[in-house]
Amino acid sequence: MTQPTHLPYGGIPTFARAPMVQPEGDWTADVAVLGIPFDIALGFRPGARFAPRALREASLRSVPPFTGLDGVTRLAGVTFADAGDVVLPSLEPELARERISAAAELVRDRCSLPVFLGGDHSVTYPALRAFAGVPDLHVVQLDAHLDFTDSRNDTRYSNSSPFRRACEEMGNLVHITTIGLRGLRFDPEAVAAARARGHALIPMTDVAGDLPSVLARLPRGRNVYLSVDVDGFDPSVIPGTSSPEPDGLTYTQGMAILAETARHNTIVGLDVVELAPNLDPTGRSELLTARLIMETLCAVDEFGAAQPGWRR
Repeated sequence: MTQPTHLPYGGIPTFARAPMVQPEGDWTADVAVLGIPFDIALGFRPGARFAPRALREASLRSVPPFTGLDGVTRLAGVTFADAGDVVLPSLEPELARERISAAAELVRDRCSLPVFLGGDHSVTYPALRAFAGVPDLHVVQLDAHLDFTDSRNDTRYSNSSPFRRACEEMGNLVHITTIGLRGLRFDPEAVAAARARGHALIPMTDVAGDLPSVLARLPRGRNVYLSVDVDGFDPSVIPGTSSPEPDGLTYTQGMAILAETARHNTIVGLDVVELAPNLDPTGRSELLTARLIMETLCAVDEFGAAQPGWRR
C-alpha cells in the first residue's frame, strides 16, 4: 500500500504532510515552508544545518487541523506547501545569501505567510531582503542575544549581525523589538547603535517581572516579521541550541508574546533559527519548536480576518 500514512514515523517527511513544491513552480498556498540548512556563520557549536530536516520530521507529530479540549478546530482549511531547502554552496557564504534571498522572494510571491526554517541566525538577513517592498516593516525578535553587532572576528555577516545588515540596507525596516535579552556578554557598540535607532531592547528580567507590560510594548497595527531564535527560550525548555543562556523564556511566555503579536499586527513572515538538534539527544527541542511554529500559525489564523491577504 502506498497511501499517505498518518503515523508520525511513516512516509516521506514534508512539513505537516504538505505537498512538496519547487520555489519557482506554479503553486499557491496560505503557508509555505522553506528550509535554509546553513550554519557556517556561527561563533560556537554547529548543528543548525540539521534543523530543517529535524523540524519536518517533528512536525509529523502534530499535523493540522487540530481540535482542542475546548472543541475548537484550528487551521481547518489552511493550505500548506513545502518548498524544500535552498540549494546552498557548502563554503561560499556570499553566494548562499544570494540564493536564500532569491528563494525567499519566490516563496513569498506564492503564499500568504512564508515560514523559514534555519539555519543559524545569519540567514534572517537574506530572508528579510525578500520583504524590501513591505511598507513600515517591524521585526519582533525572540532572542537571548541582540544580533546587532557591526563586526565580530572581522566578520560582518555572522549570526551576530543579521539585523545590523538588514537595517543598513532596508529603508522600510523601521523598528525592531527584541525580547528575552540576557547573559554576560554584550557588545556595547551594538547596544548603543540599536538604541540610537529607537529599537526596543527588552531584557528577560522584564518578561519575568511583568509580562503584561512587555506585551503592551509590542507593535500595534504594523506589518511584522517574526524572528524566533530558540536560544531565547530557557535551556530546560529547548536545550538543542548553539549558545544557550540560563533563565530564558518559558514556552508559555514565548507563545504569549507570539500570539499577542499576531493578534494586533499583520504577520508577513516567520523564521525559526539556531535549533541544533544534534545537541539534544532527547529530540524534545525539535518537537517543541515544531509545536511552537504550529501554535504561532494557529494564532495568525485566529486573528487573520484583520490581516490583508490571509488565506488565498
